Amino acid sequence: MTEPAGAGQPFARAFLRVAGASVAQHQLGLALALDCQRVVCLSRMTSPELIALQHDAEDAGLQFAIATGPAQLAGLVTAGDEIIVVSEGLFADTAHAAELLEGRAPVVLAQPVEGALAAGFERIDINRADAGLMRLPGSIVERLHELPVDVNVVSSLTRIALQSGVALRELPASARVGSGWRMVRSEAEAYALEDEWMRARFADDRVTSPGRSIARFGVLSFGSSLLHAGNASNVVSAAALAVLAIAIGVGWLGFVAAGFVLVAVSWLLVEASRLLRSAERHALGQSVPAIPRADALGWLVDCVFAVLILLDMPRFAGEPIIAWLCTPVILMLLLVLLPKRATGRLAGWGCDRALLGLVLAFASGFGQVLLVVRLLSVLLVLAALGLPTRRAG
Repeated sequence: MTEPAGAGQPFARAFLRVAGASVAQHQLGLALALDCQRVVCLSRMTSPELIALQHDAEDAGLQFAIATGPAQLAGLVTAGDEIIVVSEGLFADTAHAAELLEGRAPVVLAQPVEGALAAGFERIDINRADAGLMRLPGSIVERLHELPVDVNVVSSLTRIALQSGVALRELPASARVGSGWRMVRSEAEAYALEDEWMRARFADDRVTSPGRSIARFGVLSFGSSLLHAGNASNVVSAAALAVLAIAIGVGWLGFVAAGFVLVAVSWLLVEASRLLRSAERHALGQSVPAIPRADALGWLVDCVFAVLILLDMPRFAGEPIIAWLCTPVILMLLLVLLPKRATGRLAGWGCDRALLGLVLAFASGFGQVLLVVRLLSVLLVLAALGLPTRRAG
């Protein structure tokens, strides 16, 4: 875990960052997906990054140990144990890995040697190279006691496993294509993998409106740099809050049209933070919380829209305050209700807050916010009645 990535590289290979998390953290997420109970890291020394990884593992409910050599590793594993061996620098798609290692049969994953050696994998025989991942019985680890202290533990375990008759299973071509199964050896490779991984992850994302298309384009253009620096979603969420605060300020000063535009920009940032946080959670093996941060920020965006509408909407003499408040509240509730009731591209467009911000800014410029809000409310009701509905459950 502490071997340098290469000559002149400032980081250990295991702690090169991909999509906001180190390769070691991705491997920790893989261990969690495979229902491991304990993590053992091979390392000649401790480091701040390794201690941080230990805290991540323990926070996730895993036991954690560090082995400095083959003898110490053999002392930590009993014959009754079952171990998953992950090579240093392996970046593997969790779903593919879990599928290939499902069941309890020992297996060594392999792949055709063509291209694998240049990609950083080790040769097994004349036709095959390893794939950096295997499931072995604990009894095999005991044979490390017979080897010198300076051997490569993973390579030795691979040879011992094959000599013991453990089955080889070839990595499917679908797993080898793209960014799903790579060996990361340098910071340049980590950057390239990160960009390719994000494009593959968001390629099938259902983009249902112009605003979400813009948010996705921004994430694909700049998200890699933000994720590589760390705290990407936090930075973008903070920017969204700052823009919302400015929107309220300019609206209070009478520049409501500008406020609507700023709220539209804030919503784009919220959607970008949603995508970035999704990538971060996937990298760390985290589940989606009951209330995602982007949802809470989306509710705040709707509240600011309602405030700006009230600031630009006259209150008629004798009009009850509840009637005055209901106009923007009904619009925002309909915007929340529509995606729960209807499907299709038109439903996505109807819920696009970036489009809403531009429409209201245009209406504000002509002093027609009240009329436009009422028209939008009617159109949303008609859309909910006329568009294809979602099936319950």
